[in-house]
Amino acid sequence: MAEQATGTIGGIAGSEIPAVALPGAEHEHHSGKPISWIAVIVITIGFIIGGVGMVPHPTWWLFWTGAGVAVIGCITMASAKTFAEDWY
Repeated sequence: MAEQATGTIGGIAGSEIPAVALPGAEHEHHSGKPISWIAVIVITIGFIIGGVGMVPHPTWWLFWTGAGVAVIGCITMASAKTFAEDWY
């Protein structure tokens, strides 16, 4: 992925070229809060546990354990307001 320019381009010294704002400069990229990443990791672990519980034949207690771990991750994500504050 190519790097995208953000911010402004200043004029060249001694020239008549003014500084211009680049498109997209008002939406700087940020990687989110650490609690949001922890919630995503917990949800992923829950899906992995649930998936392992389905191979080679359904082991329902392991599947539901994974589902419970994923729900805990979702609750963590909701309480951290991930989609309200970490979103673009």
